[in-house]
Amino acid sequence: MENIKFFIDGKEVIANRDETILQVARREGIYIPTMCYLTKVKPIASCRMCVVEVEGIDTPILSCQERAVEGIKVTTQSAELQRHRENIMKLYDVNHPLECGVCDKSGECDLQNMNLQFGVNSQQFTAKDQKREIKDWNFIQYDPSLCILCEKCVHTCNEIIGDDAIEVKTGGYNSQIVTKNSDTLDCTFCGECIAVCPVGALISRDFKYKSNAWELERVPASCAHCSAGCHLYYEVKKESGTNPEKVIKRVNNEFEFMTLCGAGRFGFGFALRGNNRDEKAFKRAVEAFKESETIAFNSLITNEEAMILQKLKEKYDKKLVNREAKNYQNFLNSYSKIVGKSLYSGDLNSIEKSDYIIVFGSDIVTDNPAVRYRITSAVKKNRAEVIYMHPIDEPLLQNTITKHIKYEVGSEEGVLALFLKSLLNSDDKEVKSFLDSIDEGYLSAESNVGEEEIEEAIKKMKRKKEFSIIIGDDIISHKRALNIAKLVGLMEKYLNFKVLIIPSKTNTLGVSLICNLDDEESGKVFGYNSEGDFIVGSGEDADLKTPALNQQEGTFTNIDKRVVPTNVAISFKGYNLNDLANELGLKEKYTIDYTAKLPTEKGFKEIEFDDLDNYYGIDGKENRGYLLKNCEVKIENSLEEVSELDTFNGTVIYLTNPVLQFNNQTGRANLIKSEPLLIGSKQFAIGAKVKSGEVVEIEFDGYTETLKFEIDEELKGVIAKMPTFNLKYEDILASKYRYIRAKISSKES
Repeated sequence: MENIKFFIDGKEVIANRDETILQVARREGIYIPTMCYLTKVKPIASCRMCVVEVEGIDTPILSCQERAVEGIKVTTQSAELQRHRENIMKLYDVNHPLECGVCDKSGECDLQNMNLQFGVNSQQFTAKDQKREIKDWNFIQYDPSLCILCEKCVHTCNEIIGDDAIEVKTGGYNSQIVTKNSDTLDCTFCGECIAVCPVGALISRDFKYKSNAWELERVPASCAHCSAGCHLYYEVKKESGTNPEKVIKRVNNEFEFMTLCGAGRFGFGFALRGNNRDEKAFKRAVEAFKESETIAFNSLITNEEAMILQKLKEKYDKKLVNREAKNYQNFLNSYSKIVGKSLYSGDLNSIEKSDYIIVFGSDIVTDNPAVRYRITSAVKKNRAEVIYMHPIDEPLLQNTITKHIKYEVGSEEGVLALFLKSLLNSDDKEVKSFLDSIDEGYLSAESNVGEEEIEEAIKKMKRKKEFSIIIGDDIISHKRALNIAKLVGLMEKYLNFKVLIIPSKTNTLGVSLICNLDDEESGKVFGYNSEGDFIVGSGEDADLKTPALNQQEGTFTNIDKRVVPTNVAISFKGYNLNDLANELGLKEKYTIDYTAKLPTEKGFKEIEFDDLDNYYGIDGKENRGYLLKNCEVKIENSLEEVSELDTFNGTVIYLTNPVLQFNNQTGRANLIKSEPLLIGSKQFAIGAKVKSGEVVEIEFDGYTETLKFEIDEELKGVIAKMPTFNLKYEDILASKYRYIRAKISSKES
């Protein structure tokens, strides 16, 4: 893109033609005050604080909206601009009470800071006071009397989250933020509106009156709940009492550049408290490990802990089992053999830049909210076409997706083959042979995806330039996953699709790269945060308690293929996995001593933990850890013909968690605790002969679960949704195809 030169306050700067004056100024470290501007959304232009003077133009211009022009001379500070900004602040203060001593935002309030900056210590303007009632919206409280109507919350909810749950109700001085198309707030409760609010109008109800901002210690970390590994700050404070301990009071984020979901923001209450240094349990753990044949674990684990388990496997010749990560490892390896690279090509930024996106086999709203947010941004910024390929409707995506291809459960391989048949021409003999073998009539009939549907989706590709396909856990756990992975590789290799293969848990990608995983358990099982004959971990059923993920130093490998650090928010008084490893013959003093010893042949770097950055720059650049190296892989273009498609008759259940829930960590987090429910449509209730509110017994794959059944009026079809975050055997189910045949009966009968 062509660059241009111009001047800000006498300094020559370089910009591209799409950048605004404000963007360039921020990048160059030149301060222009704003109240309504938010980097991640389109310019709101409601505050008019960002006005600047341009030589040759009579009136000030809005720097947040105006593009840079070759040769212009911009002035950001002058006596006239100072008077203008002072008057704006006085107008903001007309109806805003200045009782800062009892406001939760005091000490970090933009309005407070701007009043101080512009010397506004008196008020010449007045207006008739308006009655404004405080609104309680679940985790969120809204006080209209404090609201300055900057609209950051509205734009974020609409342009980033996609909930579009709030709007501005205009009425002069009585204007305020109201819920949209609902009497109460109907959203996914990400809390991002709280984060972006520059004053104390939107706050966390739980945090209210708990602490002043300046009393909190900020601990930079990474979210432990899903594979996005979002940057966050645990804000901690010592409790009062004779033996005060630090507790997490709230979570904050760099809201200017990135976005947290509700689990990341409110689901911080999963750390273990008290003294857990049980010497007898530690000795039993050592003996249990020696007697075991298998180490079983899940992917709620740091890279360093995964490395410890791998070394223990090698030293003691144990089996190392993580079924969910093994599925992912197999899928990634199969995909890599087509594209010749060890890692997938896409990331969150490539999703946001795309104008044509396929979401395949993922309940994306709950599987990975960070991906959902980038899809929403792509729609708002690029008018992206979003093809949602999934058997179940998702009402929360109704404002985002442009086409829903609803296929029959089990037919994923056939559906992708139909796409390739319509899109791909190749001279490669192996690929051509595969395409020729596709029976379009059979696949269309069995998958319930008509050729016209495929054609319509393909037509939407016209005039589009940036293509992405997002692969979810439905595909990774499919019995034909390895061949589907190769078909996905073809989409990258021949059709220029960026591929994002979503790791289903916090550190699935890291585990799949670090560990040599086995398929099945045998003999006695030593469980690390997983089921076993002896369990070590942070769960309630652990025989030896070890720290939760917000009580550890270490790294995760996130969805962006970035190794990101996390830090201790709350200390843990007890043993950790490294203590156990050292007792068994490994000799690293600290867990983070393994950070620089992660396998370089898998793309990791020899960097010490303390040398890893964890912050965002003033320009929004992500300075967190490092990106994995994408290593070369030998290409093997061996494709199998599409197999006979499965038929799922009878009662079918989809294993998926509700919004805000991911795993047993979120399940025990106090603020977001929720009752696990089997959710189905009226149609499902009739077919399964169950009633809303009834407790039912669900039998499937040798397991039995008892849950209350509820009807969701928005849900359609004959597939019910069952959560896994609360299940004892969640780690086993995580490796299974997410659609299961089940028998449901009334518990009372």
